[in-house]
Amino acid sequence: MHSDPIADLLTRIRNGYRSHADTVKAPHSKIKVEILKILQAEGYIKGYEVTTETAFPTISVHLRYDARRKALVQTLHRVSKPGLRVYMGADDMKPLKSGLATRIVSTSQGVMTDREARKRRIGGEVLCEVW
Repeated sequence: MHSDPIADLLTRIRNGYRSHADTVKAPHSKIKVEILKILQAEGYIKGYEVTTETAFPTISVHLRYDARRKALVQTLHRVSKPGLRVYMGADDMKPLKSGLATRIVSTSQGVMTDREARKRRIGGEVLCEVW
């Protein structure tokens, strides 16, 4: 049993990139699927698929590399943790890495990027940062 399933997913993706794997598998949860939707929309991963063949569904994440087989994700960092939650208001969310990086935020209107949260003028819990 993992105490932080989101950190577990991010670590599996990080380790997959370091070992140049094509896919990584992780246990399924709704919040993980929402995070993976954002990562796919931002172009950090090729895609994902949920398999329900066993009693416990799993997620297969298809990693994306450039033409030289270099990982497109340089850093995948968990911000808010179970022991220390990190919340930001819309005014506090400044662009990260001059707008080249992405923060994934859990808001009252769902999981979204920091750009979308600033546009809607809502804050929330910062789940992770990717660049």
